[in-house]
Amino acid sequence: MKLRLVHFFLMLLDSLIVLVVPFLAVALRFEGELPDQYVGILVRNAPFIVLVRLAVFYAMGVYSRLWRYAGMREWLIIAAAVTVSSFFLTASQLLIDAGLPASIHILSWLLNILLVGGSRFVIRLYAHYVRHYRNLNPFKAPRNVLIVGAGDAGALIAWELLNLPQQPYRLVGFIDDDPEKHGNYLYGAKVLGGREQIPTAVMQLAVEQIVIAMSAVEGRTIRDLVRICHGTKCEIRIAPDVYELDEGRVAVHQLRPVQVEDLLRRPPVQLDMDGIGSYLAGKRVLVTGAGGSIGSELCRQIARLGPQQLILLGKGENSIYEIDQELRFKYPQIKTVSVIGDVRDAGSVDTLFGRYRPQVVFHAAAHKHVPLMESYPTEAVKNNIFGTKNVAEAAARHESETFIMISTDKAVNPTSVMGATKRVAEMIIQNMNGKSRTRYAAVRFGNVLGSRGSVIPLFKKQIAWGGPVTVTDPGMTRYFMTIPEASQLVLQAGVLASSGEVFVLDMGQPVKILTMAEDLIRLSGLEPYKDIDIQFCGLRPGEKLYEELLTAEEGTKATKYEKIFVAALQQVDGRYLSQQLERLRQESDNARLIALLQELVPNFSHGPESKQLCVAVGAKEG
Repeated sequence: MKLRLVHFFLMLLDSLIVLVVPFLAVALRFEGELPDQYVGILVRNAPFIVLVRLAVFYAMGVYSRLWRYAGMREWLIIAAAVTVSSFFLTASQLLIDAGLPASIHILSWLLNILLVGGSRFVIRLYAHYVRHYRNLNPFKAPRNVLIVGAGDAGALIAWELLNLPQQPYRLVGFIDDDPEKHGNYLYGAKVLGGREQIPTAVMQLAVEQIVIAMSAVEGRTIRDLVRICHGTKCEIRIAPDVYELDEGRVAVHQLRPVQVEDLLRRPPVQLDMDGIGSYLAGKRVLVTGAGGSIGSELCRQIARLGPQQLILLGKGENSIYEIDQELRFKYPQIKTVSVIGDVRDAGSVDTLFGRYRPQVVFHAAAHKHVPLMESYPTEAVKNNIFGTKNVAEAAARHESETFIMISTDKAVNPTSVMGATKRVAEMIIQNMNGKSRTRYAAVRFGNVLGSRGSVIPLFKKQIAWGGPVTVTDPGMTRYFMTIPEASQLVLQAGVLASSGEVFVLDMGQPVKILTMAEDLIRLSGLEPYKDIDIQFCGLRPGEKLYEELLTAEEGTKATKYEKIFVAALQQVDGRYLSQQLERLRQESDNARLIALLQELVPNFSHGPESKQLCVAVGAKEG
């Protein structure tokens, strides 16, 4: 440690304290009197006492702390340093039989902790005053903040708000549904009551901003809180969901406006980190489609688990560049390799496997846009079917350990080319099992919130353009999952992969798209049907009113993980599959291609192309 002027000041201060403390201890022991025999002993031993105390303080890091930010840990270090130095001093006094009563040593120990610790507390208070009050802007009053949630997240947010430079916020109270907390104080602010007290608190305390600091609650709780807070006209901020937090910590800079994703929160996934780490840590891992929404999040989650090498494969150079740069910045210890390539190119895929020899493969590359794939079925077949086949077969040839394919609920009773091609891709994965040492599996789930081409970004753009927001049908529902949650469950399913399974994720309850559109308009500070129109446009080509995770013939078996199930699918006739795939490869006519898909996937019901006709259900005023 490099000694600075402040360190010499603290040492001088501590020297005075440890010099005076023994005399105070004697005075306390003898009710204010200082017997000459003990004073003489203390005077003779004073240099030794100061030397031992300061040497131990220095060795235990008392002088290497920033005391203006001191907390409980720093006070514990002082207590430990005083205790260790007291042990040495007491032992030395006993050895030379100095004649001091044991009570003097005990009192000295206690007084040193109180006075040395107290001096640091004064420094802490002074620094707090200088940092927060000396530079206050007298012309700008702080904003009154009400925190909803008096638990760990609320306490962390409150601490940071109170310690921001120049005090831009004033914490006026907490709201919490736990009646045991009502009437108590946290960082000087009172817990005012349950959520029903929010409107009253806002009025009485002139609240300008409400912070929802409940990072591990379900969506229905957030929906209710937002409904109550929305009526107050206050600015609403929220702590991120647990899936967004690094190491479970929440901080002021992470507070953001409420998003639709918050209204759909589900209980956090309890991950088997030992199991996931056993097949990912220290391994060479390949992610195809690594620049996409799911692919890039898989890369983030995998990087946290310490792979030996992370290989990012994608067609889009910009998206691959962005995730590569993010990973290099956040996880510099992980070796990342970016590869621009196309899974449809079997030769390039095989070259990649031969060069990097990935041990674990996550195949996320796919064409997913339902209406577009209705117009270009040959592209869906090339990418979703033969791209999957190329990667899966390369994994077998180069002896990868695990292969996980990302599938979709649209593969169940498909009405779209996209859904049918993903079902065929599942069949390829089922058929690959047992043909090599590679363990194969597919993971089937619904829509992910905020992914590229999904409904949320579209609604946001439409609201920014002033409306209307277009909804296909008032009865349309979809299963939704956040990108981080879906990615975590995919990694978890990889622990179970062994025999070509198709895993089905617990998607919770389906959500009405109309309700989601209305919520998003309100979160933008506007009123649906008043400020922003909503129009119904009818089903687009290939779309269904609702999605299914299983066919009527399929069932599921539970796994040891709560939100992951195994679909009971029929066995695939490998010979028939190979024949049909060869016919698909040679076919270029769209109609015949779709007919071949219907032969391969008998429950693929491909109806005539629908026409969209938007019907307004609200009139924009003004």
